[in-house]
Amino acid sequence: MPFMSLAVLPGAVIRRRITEVSRRLARCRQELQVAEEQLMYFSDTESDAQLRALVSETPMADRELRDAARHAAAMTGHRERLQAEIAELEERLDALLDRLSTRRNP
Repeated sequence: MPFMSLAVLPGAVIRRRITEVSRRLARCRQELQVAEEQLMYFSDTESDAQLRALVSETPMADRELRDAARHAAAMTGHRERLQAEIAELEERLDALLDRLSTRRNP
């Protein structure tokens, strides 16, 4: 579908896009909640691995620490991408709502 400026969209199209963006936003917020719970788990696992590596000083403990740190870093990146997408969707939703409001109250 070719890009249309918000200025030329009819009210029904704007309302449909508001619904679509709202649904996507809700899904992203749910996914963010799950990602934050998983990040807490991975962060705890990394902390435990750091302690084991410090106490045992074995290659296996060091490897476990690297793996745990890699998982925590990956989940941190995932969470940051979700936060950025949520911010983008919120901006898009605000713009659509503003546009719909302007159409109703000229």
